[in-house]
Amino acid sequence: MATRSTRSTGSSRAELIADTALTLLAERGMRGLTHRAVDELAGLPQGSTSNHARTRQALLEAAVRRQAEREARVLTPDEMPVGTGGRGAPVDALALALHRYLTGHPELLVSRYELALEATRRPELRAYYDAAGRQFREPLVAMMTAAGSTDPERHALSLVAWCEGLMFSCAAGSYHDSVPSLDALRLGFTELLRGMLGTPGD
Repeated sequence: MATRSTRSTGSSRAELIADTALTLLAERGMRGLTHRAVDELAGLPQGSTSNHARTRQALLEAAVRRQAEREARVLTPDEMPVGTGGRGAPVDALALALHRYLTGHPELLVSRYELALEATRRPELRAYYDAAGRQFREPLVAMMTAAGSTDPERHALSLVAWCEGLMFSCAAGSYHDSVPSLDALRLGFTELLRGMLGTPGD
């Protein structure tokens, strides 16, 4: 599932520890994430992870923070189309981001779900997880506003729900071996936005 490339993904020990935590979550689940396991997989001296994140809560927060950082690089790359309004730019941007995530970073999806489920059991992590997620929600609301939505908050929620359902189905559900093509995702977003925004005027 996940590859042991944690040594090259972070330039600092903090990033190495957080990246390794995400790898463990993807490979072994929440029970497999321990301070000792992070040290062993990252090739660090025993006690290194405990020195950086003394409690399990601190380790989980570091993982959530790193998850958000890495997702931001996937979902908002430099080549994303930037639109001033209309439907074309959102369709292209959303399809490209989702396709990039599904085809290139399946392990991030698995670690994402592990952290989301744990947040439902830990109120202190829930607040941290939600705060990290706002960096994606707010730009999506702005995108829908620019596209002419009459209710951008509600429409952003509908988009998130559609994307979440598709990602889960392709990462862990019955469509795990049938990732949609970029064209298929464009078509899906076009149909979805047509229902929200009405007949296109661009």
